Amino acid sequence: MFTEVEIKTPADIAMLRTSGALAAKVLEMIAEHVRPGVTTNQLDRICHDYIVDVLDAVPVNIGYNGYPKTICTSVNHVICHGIPSDRALKDGDIVNIDVALTKDGWHGDTSRMYFVGEPGILAKRLVTATYEAMRAGILAVRPGATLGDIGHAIQSVAHKEGFSVVREYCGHGIGRIYHEDLQILHYGQPGAGLPLQTGMVFTIEPMINAGKRHSKEMPDGWTVVTKDHSLSAQWEHMVAVTDTGFEVLTPWPDGVGEYSALAS
Repeated sequence: MFTEVEIKTPADIAMLRTSGALAAKVLEMIAEHVRPGVTTNQLDRICHDYIVDVLDAVPVNIGYNGYPKTICTSVNHVICHGIPSDRALKDGDIVNIDVALTKDGWHGDTSRMYFVGEPGILAKRLVTATYEAMRAGILAVRPGATLGDIGHAIQSVAHKEGFSVVREYCGHGIGRIYHEDLQILHYGQPGAGLPLQTGMVFTIEPMINAGKRHSKEMPDGWTVVTKDHSLSAQWEHMVAVTDTGFEVLTPWPDGVGEYSALAS
């Protein structure tokens, strides 16, 4: 029995397109501040003030199930939900910044990887492969495809590169509610799971480890790390299912740079 999924109207998707674009602007804005010596608390404050004062939006992570900050900053072996702190970034670090906000009651949720100074060869290969895995999952989205098709596309890229897929955390439906019931696993079998329909909106956000897939939650109740202390990377986009395929609702204002285009 499949979960009943809310189908968004064109008007709903227009609102999500706006909130998604604003969330993406935060990640564009913060890029120049990600450098050796800056603390993740400083990045958090910059993002908070930009969301509130410039975008006139609401940072929704603060207080969400007790989370204390505006963004998540997951550095090196942190898989997800890293809490900003007074830890200073170092040359060669990789960091995922995950931002969520609301505009007029509709959520925007997206994340990006950043290199701090000059990354190592493995770090760069992992970050690129994780992006390509997310891209493969997005390209699998179309009416009649299944959730298993998305997951299989993602894990195929990761496994081909010799990396592993974290299984404990997944993408989710999104709209007026931050995390709707729909779960987007980043592994799966072709043809398995819920068929996609026009009007579904969800995040695709694979977490890929350089080592084994296993994770561990830290005593703070939020920070999740790789058990073997290997590097981890994550990218996230919001995606709507359209009549002909998909629309990315969190496109980067500054373009994809050296990464492959997210074209249908």
